[in-house]
Amino acid sequence: MRLLRTPDDRFENLPGFDFPERYAEIDSPETGIVRIGYVEAGPADGPVVLLLHGEPSWSYLYRKMLPVLADAGLRAIAPDLVGFGRSDKPADVADHTYAAHVEWMRAFAFDALDLRDVTLVGQDWGGLIGLRLVAEHPERFAGVVPANTGLPTGDDGMPDVWWSFHDAVEKAQVLDIGRFVQSGCVTKLTDEERAAYDAPFPNEMYKAGPRAMPSLVPTTPDDPATEANRAARAALGKSSIPMLVAFSDSDPITAGMRPVLERLPGAEGREHPTITDAGHFLQEDGGPALASEIASFVRSR
Repeated sequence: MRLLRTPDDRFENLPGFDFPERYAEIDSPETGIVRIGYVEAGPADGPVVLLLHGEPSWSYLYRKMLPVLADAGLRAIAPDLVGFGRSDKPADVADHTYAAHVEWMRAFAFDALDLRDVTLVGQDWGGLIGLRLVAEHPERFAGVVPANTGLPTGDDGMPDVWWSFHDAVEKAQVLDIGRFVQSGCVTKLTDEERAAYDAPFPNEMYKAGPRAMPSLVPTTPDDPATEANRAARAALGKSSIPMLVAFSDSDPITAGMRPVLERLPGAEGREHPTITDAGHFLQEDGGPALASEIASFVRSR
């Protein structure tokens, strides 16, 4: 597997993102050694919150939330998915599979960092990957916060707006990452913020990850990931791990997934917040509010 690594100078002077970069190496027989970049804030002995981003963003998405979580005494860790941010980038779209991304994050969280009693926060693909980790390794988790995400199996259709995004990524000769992030936000990003989302991708060669992700979402019952996602749904349907479902009020892509999550045992009997005036990337539109909800959720346990 051929890996690309974004030059360090692409990440200099990004607005609002002065967290020291950290790296962890993972190794597997299938993919070899892969370096994963991440940032961290808060006390090293605080309760762990693992913040997983989605498509086509990176840990920069959590810059407004990390200080709030740290001030609440939490150890907030935001890795970049493989193919995104400071993490290594497999150069071939075919190197990206749903199973590989689950394994890469499993190895990062449990093998490299040995995280325990984790509260998962997963948005978009961060939830598709993170909810699988919770279902398959429940002993590692103390709580779950799905935010604008779900576990699709292909048994139910995806909304038209998602297919529009899927087709736009598939057809784009030049993938404008900053524009796609802006399209999922209610607030207007500055030119510098849009450039920060573009920073991990110096040219089209580096964008195999963002190009691959829409096609990896299970949209038919015979998708390669369907059985694993069905098994994960079944496991979560029996799990008592506390869950806080924190969706935004303006995301047509994932709104239909919220009721499914709120019916899970871990979510029962809890008041689930709605982050107002926020789109698909609710971390960008309402990051401090979401972070406050997460901190209260962790403290309540």
